[in-house]
Amino acid sequence: MPNLIEPKLISGNANMPLAEAVAKRMSMHRGINVGLVDARVERFNDGEIFVEVYENVRGEDMFIIQPTSNPANDNLMELLVISDALRRSSADRITAVIPYFGYARQDRRSKARTPITAKLVANMLVEAGIERILTLDLHATQIQGFFDIPVDNLYASPVFALDAMHHFSGQMDEVMVVSPDVGGVARARDLAQRIGAPLSIVDKRRGKPGEVAEMTVIGDVKDRVCLIVDDIVDTAGTLCKAAEVLMEHGAKEVHSYITHGVLSGPAIERIGSSVMKHLVITDTIEPTEAVKGCKQIRIVPTAPMFAQAILNTWNGTSVSSLFDHKTLQPIYENMYTGV
Repeated sequence: MPNLIEPKLISGNANMPLAEAVAKRMSMHRGINVGLVDARVERFNDGEIFVEVYENVRGEDMFIIQPTSNPANDNLMELLVISDALRRSSADRITAVIPYFGYARQDRRSKARTPITAKLVANMLVEAGIERILTLDLHATQIQGFFDIPVDNLYASPVFALDAMHHFSGQMDEVMVVSPDVGGVARARDLAQRIGAPLSIVDKRRGKPGEVAEMTVIGDVKDRVCLIVDDIVDTAGTLCKAAEVLMEHGAKEVHSYITHGVLSGPAIERIGSSVMKHLVITDTIEPTEAVKGCKQIRIVPTAPMFAQAILNTWNGTSVSSLFDHKTLQPIYENMYTGV
């Protein structure tokens, strides 16, 4: 087996700008050019996915960068086929870097005769030859237990903490972190502890699926700069309604920090007309032109964090060190130090 000199990156079509940004960041770290492996990921006329890798990957440590966002099935299939191509090309180890893990919301049987699709996806990934998973803010952390291979689940809260401390530096004593539901309290508490802010909860009760009948604010948000924290924003209905309820309870401003901007259906229109001043998301899902054009939406990059995580995985050092915002601060120096 040849000596593993450098990690090698390959990407599907789900989020090529993020993959290129990760490669560029790794090039800065290594002092040499780290590019994406030359390959083609195409579709036949009937929609079948075809992959051809043009470079020798025998004995290499391969990292596939591919979120399984919309279209989830196509992007998942691309990931599986790329892994199979690498395995059959004698790659030494295959790590799937899945910034947004699709199907994570189907992590349990919510009622009779329903699937646990997240477990099915986990089985498919392992069967395709993937030996390690690197992802960000799994919707349900217990999904890590669906795998019999290592799963490194990074967190956006350290990056959000840096962003919040930078943008609200003169009013941190007014900031309050808000969980949009009881189930997300742990995620919101994590950010609140990092920035030294109190915590509030919006308790929502649904009249029927997809429709919020009532929202109650637990905690005093009067004259507070409220930061709603969650992992996924899809149609943005609940998020915008929570912002309205907070303002009705006397909040000074409402901002949101959401990791994955799915932003489907009427989401952009709702955000544009919302009382919420800003929605901060990451680039785990490639933003559409509509997302980029929405003045209320701001996107923070994840490439610096993923690049460092890939390097740490490759050279056998700690990935959990990236859970600390103080560790990430030098990595994000250009964003939050005015350099």
